[in-house]
Amino acid sequence: MRRLTVYSRAWCHLCDDMLAALQPLREEFEFGLDVIDVDERPEFEGLYGERVPVLVADDRELCQYRLDTPAVRAYLLNLR
Repeated sequence: MRRLTVYSRAWCHLCDDMLAALQPLREEFEFGLDVIDVDERPEFEGLYGERVPVLVADDRELCQYRLDTPAVRAYLLNLR
């Protein structure tokens, strides 16, 4: 199963917005979703810091701050 990763923070409203916006895509395309809190994983703090949320697939950054639905949909369609 394909997997996407959201780098986020617990107190980040944009992170909550992105996770909510991903839900319809999860219903349309089957994919796993990992949510990594950069405050709990210091190795990611330097990479993502204040840029959260960042959506990543296969080490490729798909979007940050807000969900880019067309870009994510295009990525997921190319995996079919």
